[in-house]
Amino acid sequence: MTPLREKMIDAMLVRGFSRRTQKSYLDSVSQLATHYHRTPDVLTSNQLQDYFLYLVKQRKLSAASCRLYLNGIRFLYLKVLGWSEFDIQLHTPKRPQRIPELLSQREVACILSHCHNAKHRVMLTTCYACGLRVSELVALQVKQIDSDRNIIRIEQAKGGKDRHVILTHHLLILLREYWQRFHPEVWLFYGRDKQVGLHMATAQKVFKKAKHEAGITKIGGIHGLRHAYATHQLEAGMPVHQLQRLLGHNSVKTTMRYAHWIPTQPRDKDVDLLAALEVHHD
Repeated sequence: MTPLREKMIDAMLVRGFSRRTQKSYLDSVSQLATHYHRTPDVLTSNQLQDYFLYLVKQRKLSAASCRLYLNGIRFLYLKVLGWSEFDIQLHTPKRPQRIPELLSQREVACILSHCHNAKHRVMLTTCYACGLRVSELVALQVKQIDSDRNIIRIEQAKGGKDRHVILTHHLLILLREYWQRFHPEVWLFYGRDKQVGLHMATAQKVFKKAKHEAGITKIGGIHGLRHAYATHQLEAGMPVHQLQRLLGHNSVKTTMRYAHWIPTQPRDKDVDLLAALEVHHD
């Protein structure tokens, strides 16, 4: 390991960066060094600018991918090498703004009803009822269910942050029935071995199978349940800032995109989404 790489790792560790972020930043710097066959601390601003042009024109990377490279390289020069400023400009074509094919409450209910494995059905229901990322869903542990306070603690989620999500009355009843039947010990949704958590790929596969059997052809994987949760909560009248906290977004701007996806005015309804789903089962 080179001294510069070690110094960058130390700088990320003291800031509490996740392993995923550390790997992304290190990869971006490593590829920069490989491109020029030189250590990054001897490169000039012009060379850095040319490199980002190369990423766009020659490698044809998306704007999102280019920004990942920019973030990692900017961190190196500002926080590790001590540059006073980093004025490299990233020019990429604007991404088309597309609204995803959002699932309606009726479609969510249909997907859940076509998940015939009881354990998997509770898993997908929890994902929707709490608006979880799939990584958060499969990492849930029994100890994180706080029935006294009606919350679920999401620990060390994206960005290394903890947060609380609402444990609704309907979900609490469902999880109690689930525990009585399956007796999870550590991981709430375990694999073949109770001591091993379910893999994200398995959760994605379960969702896609249920969606296919439900005859729903809208594009998207299990993350569509998180999108559905957000839009349905806003339609039910939940304030955007409250939704921001529940979803774990750093910026309210990220949450506001859901408001732009809703074609109708919010309705003044209960935010227990599972209660609404029961109407569609009748």
